[in-house]
Order: sequence, then structure tokens, then C-alpha cells
Amino acid sequence: MARRKKGRDIHGWLIVDKPAGISSNAVVNKVRWAMDAKKAGHAGTLDPEATGVLAVALGEATKTVPYITDALKAYRFTVRLGQATNTDDAEGEVTADSDTRPDDDAIRAALPAFIGDIMQVPPKFSAVKIDGERAYKRARDDEEFEIAARPLWVDKLVMVERPDADHVTLELTCGKGGYVRAIARDLGDALGCFGHVRTLRRIWSGPFDAEDGVSMELVEKLAKTGELDQYLHPLEQGLVDLPELKTNVEGATRLRHGNPGLVITSDVEYGDEAWASFEGKAVAVGTYRSGELHPSRVFNQ
Repeated sequence: MARRKKGRDIHGWLIVDKPAGISSNAVVNKVRWAMDAKKAGHAGTLDPEATGVLAVALGEATKTVPYITDALKAYRFTVRLGQATNTDDAEGEVTADSDTRPDDDAIRAALPAFIGDIMQVPPKFSAVKIDGERAYKRARDDEEFEIAARPLWVDKLVMVERPDADHVTLELTCGKGGYVRAIARDLGDALGCFGHVRTLRRIWSGPFDAEDGVSMELVEKLAKTGELDQYLHPLEQGLVDLPELKTNVEGATRLRHGNPGLVITSDVEYGDEAWASFEGKAVAVGTYRSGELHPSRVFNQ
């Protein structure tokens, strides 16, 4: 007989403004403990030294994680010019340096090459798998290996400020699977001066903004009190990029049992992915076909 998970049946999103010096998984574990939740996960890892939006899904909201993971995300980051590191960020060892410092015009002229559909080679210190093993484990063992380039959609890359000759601050909006560290590394190479990420902050992720995030100090202060519930965003926010279809009592019942259910639609086309709601609550995500939603994910909230 399977053991029941301890904790509350609580569903929704808690948006954390992650501080530097803590891993994404540690944040999720702390939130789960603080809210006494049965189930928790996050929509997109941040490096330990990165800050900003970490969207923590609780309960049934974990089923909507893929839609936030696939959504556009925006970052503000500072590149240290003149140095390359083995991790492509400030935590690594300097592997090369240069006295060359490009001017502002040269930096702006280099940015368009990183916009649109590009191919990007992830950092060697990353969670990419090479023959079944994480790349960072091989890198730590000083193994020689190559990582294949991967496609990435970059919607925007702009220069925000130039604090001094050694640093430039940029804003990036990109799709799933992008490595900001790789952008900094490749930009430095393109400018002929090397580069790595000095600071990194995720300012928004899909529908979630850093301004809406709670601090870890608040999470710890309100832990086990139930007061964190007031900061929860509804599960449905994870589905904002999909069309919503309303259903009735019978349709909701059928959908919750994994069967096709009747939905009301006006502009969704046959074969489109959508989600069904009843009385404002998400019931299921699935494929629309001839007046019915064929569920692929069912929500029990």
C-alpha cells in the first residue's frame, strides 16, 4: 500500500524573488515546508548566484509548469568585459583576459547577431546531459568534451547602461532553454575581448514579475502560519497563454474523469490546445475537437 504524502492540498503559484546564494531547489523545499504543501516544483532553474523570479508551483499547479517553462522570460545582467572564466560567470576561474575594451557603439553593433533564431552552445558547467551524464560533473573532473549547439529564440537584447569600461548591463528576452552565461561569453568573443556574467536577475517569467515576488525572509517569517496563502496566485495563471473554454457541470465531471467533455467555444480551431474552466476553476487542459475538449491534463482542485 502506497504511503500518503504529508501536507496540505494547496494549489497555486507562489512567486519568490530569489536572493543570491541559494539554489532553486532549496527555495522550493523551503516554500513547501513553510506552506506545509504536499507537492511543489518550480518553472525554470536560476543559478545559485542569480536573483529574481522563481515561480514555485504548489499542488495541482505543478501540472501547468510546462506552460511557464515554455514562455518567454526576461533577464537583466551585467557582463564583465576583458575576462573569460571556465563557468562563464563570476564564480569560475579566469581562463583568459584581454586589455581590449570595445566602445558603446561597438557593443550595440554586435547585439543584433544574437537576436532572432540563433544557435547557442550551453556552458560546460551546466545541467545539459552528455552521454547520460551532466556536463557540470564532467567539467568538474576536467574532462575534455564538446556540447552541441542548440536552437534558441531571442526576442530582445538591448544595452541598458555602461557603468564603466569593464562592464556593460544588458536586458535579454528569450525563449525556453537559453543560457545568459552563454550570451555573455559569445558576446565577449564577438567583441574580441572575452566576457562573463557578473550579475544576473530574472525580471519576469511568463505572466510573473519580480515586483510581485515575496522575499525568502517573508517566507521564513510566515512559515507554518497559513498567512503565506494570501500571496498565492491562482493555478489558472499558469495557463494564460492558452485559450479558455467554459464547460458545464456534466462536462466538468467527464473531463475530471479523463473523458472528452462538452465546451463552449467561438474562436478556437479544431486541434488547438486549450483549457476548460467551470465556475472560474481550471478543470483540464487538452485538445479541442468538434465541441469537446479531449483532456491531456486534469486538475483536481
